[in-house]
Amino acid sequence: MSLSFLDSNIILYLLSADAVKADKAEAIVAGGGVISVQVLNEVTSVCRRKLKMPWGDIESVLAAVKSACKVVPLTIATHETAVNIAQRYDISFYDANICAAAILSGAKILVSEDMQDGMSIDGIVIQNPFR
Repeated sequence: MSLSFLDSNIILYLLSADAVKADKAEAIVAGGGVISVQVLNEVTSVCRRKLKMPWGDIESVLAAVKSACKVVPLTIATHETAVNIAQRYDISFYDANICAAAILSGAKILVSEDMQDGMSIDGIVIQNPFR
């Protein structure tokens, strides 16, 4: 089985009122995978700002995700790779950071609803699990 990198939106669907997407996200996360510190940061920001969750609940979500997934750091190499990807593929810098972290982690699949399903970027293939 190929190593998968999970985008923030997959983690956030764990909290969705859409039961089908929440169940799918739960199955994906339960299967393990890789995330970056950026994913943790984005999830924290959305939980706090948009969902108005209390810190204790956010910490519980983050703990569950960190126990199921390998977390990779953001590094200068991540940043430099992201700049290169953003320029070459004309995608947002934050999406490029997700791609860069996925590539540098050794993942072959980037699971994301927000990017183009089937697109290949420097050795990773984007898969939308809700398609």
